[in-house]
Amino acid sequence: MKRFLALGLAAFLVMTAVLTGCSSTPEKIRIGEVTRSLFYAPQYVALEKGFFKEEGLEVELSTIPGGDKVMSALLSGGIEVALVGSETSIYVSQQGAADPVVNFAQLTQTDGTFLVSRTKMDDFTFDKLKGSVFLGQRKGGMPQMVGEYVLKKHNINPQADVELIQNIEFKNIASSFASGTGAYVQLFEPEASRFEQEGIGHVVASFGKESGTVPYTVFMTKQSYIDSNAAAIQKFTNAVYKGQQWVASHSAKETADVIGKYFEQIDPKILETAVQRYLEQGSYATDPILDEKEWNQLQDIMDSAGELKQRADYNKLVNTTFATQSKEGK
Repeated sequence: MKRFLALGLAAFLVMTAVLTGCSSTPEKIRIGEVTRSLFYAPQYVALEKGFFKEEGLEVELSTIPGGDKVMSALLSGGIEVALVGSETSIYVSQQGAADPVVNFAQLTQTDGTFLVSRTKMDDFTFDKLKGSVFLGQRKGGMPQMVGEYVLKKHNINPQADVELIQNIEFKNIASSFASGTGAYVQLFEPEASRFEQEGIGHVVASFGKESGTVPYTVFMTKQSYIDSNAAAIQKFTNAVYKGQQWVASHSAKETADVIGKYFEQIDPKILETAVQRYLEQGSYATDPILDEKEWNQLQDIMDSAGELKQRADYNKLVNTTFATQSKEGK
């Protein structure tokens, strides 16, 4: 009897050790980001500062160029979380997806592009664009929709008042302008700052400032994944919030130093200048909450661009539960 009890106790201790080991194993979440961009600085800070690890998560980050490709990876189970523009979740919903893609943590809250002129202008006004060749972004993407929204705001018809070029791949837009295409171009950082340093172009306006706050880049996942992995999504959102708060409370140089390994080809001073620009215009969200006013502004922009079939239900495609709990420290 004693031998039986001893064997039973030993088995119990072994099982306890196994279960304990399992509970300490980090949960793995695969993120697919639509591009590698310093616009996503809080995400890289969360990775480098170990905020995901603190939450018990192992995060694998991959770059999947193109919103459609990111969505394909998410819907097929190749990744668990997508970092992409909120408009993609609306496009999926418009196609009648049975398993909605839900926005749960906002990362950036303004457009991240700048209007760059080939010539320096101290007295720029948007009417100077009329009659010019304007190198824009891909049709249907947020940068282009915001660009058109801002032009219309300044009484410029993008299809009639400018020669709008939209057939150049995102990765080639900067080099096309550098080689002589267009009098104006819509660029993200750090290309805008690099062009200024090299004398190729000059920033004359910010589309982020002109268009107001929108849920520009958001972490999203399938509703079915949230239903089965709510605890992991909460941990993930907690880490994102820590990254956002860190960026908000540190200098542009400190942030640039932390995220430098993700942008090894970029001069550290340009990286710092670019981060400072985004900080000054409030591009980095300071918490992950995507509010309904921002959601409506996004849809106004999409509607203006002719890309919205019908208004998307905020309560169906946005879940602020995790972001609210992160901010409140619950």
